[in-house]
Amino acid sequence: MTRILITGGAGFIGSNLARRLASDGHSVTVLDTLATQIHGESPENSPLVRSLQGNAVLIRGDVTDRAALTAALEGQEAIVHLAAETGTGQSMYQIEHYSRVNIGGTALLLDILAANRGSVRRVVVASSRAIYGEGRYQSEALGLVCPGPRNRADLEAGDFEPKVSGGGALTALPTDEDSRIHPTSVYGITKQVQEQLVLTAGAAIGIEAVALRYQNVYGPGQSLSNPYTGILSIFSNRIMSGQPINIFEDGRESRDFIFIDDVVEATAKALLSPNAPHHAINVGTGAPIDVLTVARSLVRLIGRDVPVIASGAFRVGDIRHNFACTRRAEAILDFRATIAFEQGLKAFVAWATAQGAQASRYEESLVEMRTRGLMS
Repeated sequence: MTRILITGGAGFIGSNLARRLASDGHSVTVLDTLATQIHGESPENSPLVRSLQGNAVLIRGDVTDRAALTAALEGQEAIVHLAAETGTGQSMYQIEHYSRVNIGGTALLLDILAANRGSVRRVVVASSRAIYGEGRYQSEALGLVCPGPRNRADLEAGDFEPKVSGGGALTALPTDEDSRIHPTSVYGITKQVQEQLVLTAGAAIGIEAVALRYQNVYGPGQSLSNPYTGILSIFSNRIMSGQPINIFEDGRESRDFIFIDDVVEATAKALLSPNAPHHAINVGTGAPIDVLTVARSLVRLIGRDVPVIASGAFRVGDIRHNFACTRRAEAILDFRATIAFEQGLKAFVAWATAQGAQASRYEESLVEMRTRGLMS
């Protein structure tokens, strides 16, 4: 495949992928709205946008716009569908917007392809670990379980671990692709629907479809000002500004952090592997890291001592633990993450400190959630 469209391709993952595919000799087109939340008030000056110069044809347009999407699809052989709103917390009060962009944009893409698939042979859609909700656990009484959303009364009492009735103590395990799908946020629901739409419609209309369930992606180039972009950016920005880090819950909640270069590698493999079609595949490291460790590591590497406070506050829709089982990625894509967290974090910190502290709407985003009763 030589002609590839990346929707949302001016974002963090998309711009890195575009550069990789261009260096491999592919012809890359990017369709992106160049949203202010990601690229700032002057998107043409955004480093992510500028990095596309010489690597991709950039079309400024919206995946919910039939004319723009139809034009971008002309002559393409493969699509990487990254275009989506991505903030878990924000999704809980911008429900219509998230549904319209994430679900509506995906449905429109498939509607156009169903009417005229043209030369498109494969679609890779960015799914998310958020579709699982809580991950998979070992119960001392019940065996393997996938807990539902945590009880708000327990969270308010400072009891943050998930529970299953009659299950006793639970131990977090790697979450495999056959685990229960039960998202706890609107964002997670939209990613689940995106994935199911692409896999189902792709099979029906004869297009090879692949869903990649990304874990927590990080690395140089990640927005430092977008309050919904991830904790590494939020924490590092606050450290560089000399502000304390207030961690939700007790800081022992864990995630699977995967470096951007590994994500690009997995996505490139999903585009080309003959075994990938019609599969949903986790893209992660398989190694859980708790949030307190992330915060303390950033303080150490940035070299500015600020208080790290586990506040006990919580957000509706957040989960406790989730890290990937990577066996399917290894078997189908021959993919294994190669960049350890400490190595990736050093690269991220070197880049972030070179940028310096950025203006951020982080505190404003917390006020928005508290005002709507979505945060303690």
